[in-house]
Amino acid sequence: MWPRVDGLRALELGSPGEMRERLNALVLAGAKRATAGLAQEYDEEGEALEFVGERLALLDSAGERVATVEVTGVTTHRFVDVPWEFALAEGEGDESLDEWRDGHRRYWRDIEGRPVTDDSPVVCLRFRLV
Repeated sequence: MWPRVDGLRALELGSPGEMRERLNALVLAGAKRATAGLAQEYDEEGEALEFVGERLALLDSAGERVATVEVTGVTTHRFVDVPWEFALAEGEGDESLDEWRDGHRRYWRDIEGRPVTDDSPVVCLRFRLV
């Protein structure tokens, strides 16, 4: 199960440390309004997908709550079918869908140890800061 804070499921972006702090700063600045995760992780952890209207505790690298976000959309796509408008909403500065795909493939393969294929199911979560 994923961590809970004050009764809310946690949202932990990227890897702890510099990456998480950078991603959290993008959320707090309003630039990051989406994040992608592998459906495989939900299955392995026995977690249900988030749902529209659910509030999540955004956590820093120390596991402390830095903000609350509200889910505004949840869709699942094959990795190769994740739309450009979603990649833009992630707010991480990618200039093309190929750049988004390359970065996410590297992260999931090299950091998470989870290689993805074009057919890997990806959960596309949209949110707003509350």
